[in-house]
Amino acid sequence: MARTTISLNPTQVEKAKPKEKEYNLSDGKGLQLRVKPNGSKLWLFNYYHPHTKKRKNLSLGPYPDLTLAKAREQRDKYRTLLANEIDPIDYREQERTKSAEKAAATFITVAEQWLAIHATKVTPGTIANIRRSLEKDVYPLVGKYPIEQITAPKAIEVINSIVGRNSYEIARKVSRRMNSVMTFAVNSGIIAHNPIAGIREVIPSSKVAHRAALPPEELQTLMKAIRYSSAKISTRCLIEFQLHTMVRPGEAAEAEWSEIDEEKGIWTIPAARMKMARDHFVPLTSQVIEILETMKPLSAHRKYVFPSSTNPKKSANRQTANKALRDMGLTGKQTAHGLRSLASTTLNEQAFDHDVIEAALAHRDESEVRSAYNRAQYLERRKVMMCWWSEHIENSLAGRATESTSNVTYLAK
Repeated sequence: MARTTISLNPTQVEKAKPKEKEYNLSDGKGLQLRVKPNGSKLWLFNYYHPHTKKRKNLSLGPYPDLTLAKAREQRDKYRTLLANEIDPIDYREQERTKSAEKAAATFITVAEQWLAIHATKVTPGTIANIRRSLEKDVYPLVGKYPIEQITAPKAIEVINSIVGRNSYEIARKVSRRMNSVMTFAVNSGIIAHNPIAGIREVIPSSKVAHRAALPPEELQTLMKAIRYSSAKISTRCLIEFQLHTMVRPGEAAEAEWSEIDEEKGIWTIPAARMKMARDHFVPLTSQVIEILETMKPLSAHRKYVFPSSTNPKKSANRQTANKALRDMGLTGKQTAHGLRSLASTTLNEQAFDHDVIEAALAHRDESEVRSAYNRAQYLERRKVMMCWWSEHIENSLAGRATESTSNVTYLAK
C-alpha cells in the first residue's frame, strides 16, 4: 500500500530545526521544505517532467518570506501546468523573459521605435519637433514607465502640466502624439489595448488667438525694451536677430555658424529645419552682421550662434525669446512669433511687394510653379527690402524717421 504523506502545519514549519546535514519535510503532492544546516528554509516543488519523466526540483522561495499557504498555492498552480503537459521550469523562464521584455518596453523605447518608422513618412524637421515635444513634456513624467503601465490618469497628469501653462494647442498635439505611440504599441503586440484614447477630452476648449504683436508705430517701444532689459546679451541678440531676419523663433534659436556665409551675406537655413521643408535663404544686412559680431566672442567656437545657457553644446530654447519678452512687461502685447507679424505689417504698409514679403517669411505659395520662380527670382528684391527693414529698426530706436520707400526699387506695382 502506498505511504500516505501527512501534510505539514505552520507550527511544524516554524519549529523545524537545522541538522548536521540538510533534510526535507514533505507536505505532499510534491511540495517540500528543505532545511539547511545554517537554519535557512527553502520551499521546493518536486515533480516528474511531463515528457522525459525525469525527476526535477523547482525552487519556490525561502521561508518565512513564502508562507506554507502561499507555497501550496504555487504548488497547485504548477500541478495544473503539469496536467496540461507544461514543464513548470520552462513556464517560469518564459514568464521571466516576458516580464523582462515588458520592463524594457518603456514609453521612451517604444516612442523611439515609433519615431523611427514615422520618420519615413514626414520631414526631418517634423520629426525633430515631435521629439523635442516628447522630450520636454512627456518623457520627464512617464518616459521610464513600462508602456503597459501607462494609464489614463498618468497621461492626464502629462496633459494637465501643459494645460497649466495655458498651452492648450500644445496639449492637444501632445495628446495626439502619445496616442500615436500607444496605438503603435498595440499594433506591434506590445500591449493589448490603448487606455489613453480619450485623454483629449480633458483639455479645455480655447479660442484661436493670433500671436500678439505690437503695431508698427510702437517699434521704438519694443526696441527700447530689448536694449535696456536685464536679459542676457545673447538673449537680446537672439530677439533682435529674429526681428531683423523675419524667421520663426525655432529657426533663429537653432541657427548654426556653419549656415552663415558672411562673405556672400547669406544665411542658408537647411530644409530639415524649415516648416516648409525646403532651404531658405536669408539676406544678411549690416545690422545683422553687427549682431553676429557681438555673438562671436561668446559662441563662434561652438556649433550654435545662440547656445543654451545651461548646456552650450545645445541651442537656445525656442521659448527663450518669449520668456524674455514677458519679463520685459510685454505679456499679451508681443510674442517671439509675433515679431514676424510686426515686420509683415510694416512692410505691407510701406507698399513692398506682397509676394516678396511672403517669400521673406518663408510662407508656402499655393502655386508650385510660382513658388519655384519666387525662390529663384526674389532673392535680390528681398535684399533691398531687408536692408530697408533693418535700417527702419535701427532708426526707430534712435527716434529717427526712415527714408521713404519711394526711393526703394522693387515696390509693389
